[in-house]
Amino acid sequence: MALYVQKYGGTSVGTIERIQAVAEKVKKFRDQGHEIVVTVSAMSGETNRLIALASEMQDVPSPREMDVLLSTGEQVTIALMSMALENLGLKVKSYTGSQVRILTDNVHMKARIEDIDVAKIRADLDDGSVVVVAGFQGADKDGNITTLGRGGSDTTGVALAAALKADECQIYTDVDGVYTTDPRVVEGAQRLEEITFEEMLEMASLGSKILQIRSVEFAGKYKVPLRVLSSFEEGPGTLITIEDDENVEKPVISGIAFNRDEAKLTVMGVPDIPGVASKILGPISEANIEVDMILQNIAEDQTTDFTFTVHRNDFDKAHQILTRTSQLLKAREVKGDNKIAKVSIVGVGMRSHAGVATKMFDALADENINIQMISTSEIKVSVVMAEKYLELAVRSLHSAFELGRNDSISE
Repeated sequence: MALYVQKYGGTSVGTIERIQAVAEKVKKFRDQGHEIVVTVSAMSGETNRLIALASEMQDVPSPREMDVLLSTGEQVTIALMSMALENLGLKVKSYTGSQVRILTDNVHMKARIEDIDVAKIRADLDDGSVVVVAGFQGADKDGNITTLGRGGSDTTGVALAAALKADECQIYTDVDGVYTTDPRVVEGAQRLEEITFEEMLEMASLGSKILQIRSVEFAGKYKVPLRVLSSFEEGPGTLITIEDDENVEKPVISGIAFNRDEAKLTVMGVPDIPGVASKILGPISEANIEVDMILQNIAEDQTTDFTFTVHRNDFDKAHQILTRTSQLLKAREVKGDNKIAKVSIVGVGMRSHAGVATKMFDALADENINIQMISTSEIKVSVVMAEKYLELAVRSLHSAFELGRNDSISE
């Protein structure tokens, strides 16, 4: 008998019929003797509906009241899920985040979990009940309802699994696992049986939308085995786990991630003096704009061209700030490009194989794709290119590293 924490996302519980199908799935596990804790998101589209209601009431709603409002989405789901499970003859107990006492900090709309009191859950499991917990939410030390930000139900599931020392945290979604890349872009993309926390964290941060980054961080920190599965079809999914040093046959590259939501800004002809990078990026940081890749080129006339990337949604705001800053620094001009994309190869096997970056650059050169920026770490290489080349780049790299169904994925 194992203890599983199962998280079901919005599409998995998007209708009454889907909630009933999830209940049937949970019953199968319970009938096998396993202890089950279910955590759920709001029904698909519900969070957006609540946000729209708030915007009709106020132009800038209070973050505290937004948390009170948004948390109701998951409360609806836990009640309906519990009813569906009861209809199947199971003992059930549902809890909101505050009832379980998922303790968070007091940062509304993007709170972080600090502690979970699992006494109630443990007692209910010992009593033979399935426990259903609202994802995405908790409460601060003063009892104020807080939410964890978009995708926060993943983090709730992983945190519950860590606190309960569960055998596995199972994330059920609308895909049947983690793929070598997006199957909608590459027809031959294949599902990975396993991937390391480190690789998954890189892929999540680089554009893969399967898991929330914080949930992967949490799982890696507390060594919670994490499995991504489909709510709509049976299968083993993908296990996300710690790197096994004994497994020397790791593929060089596990996957290719990409992100279309990129924009690039360049301030040209900045005096090449100490502290200039801080003067450029300081105002950007103060505006809560996250900077991704950075490139600096020094010219012979003792000036530098300073380039960095931001999320495309922040492009206009960052451009305005950079224009003001460039005037203060007596820079030559500011250029911007919001039609770029980032493509990244990820794999722990890169640590023990030379020439991976060269192979990537050669594959892109063969397609006449110009690389505008490069960023590397121990297990990934990212490049920025014109957005129009994104899908061609992903397909060519997928083929070059033999990641397809009919290819060998290891050297």
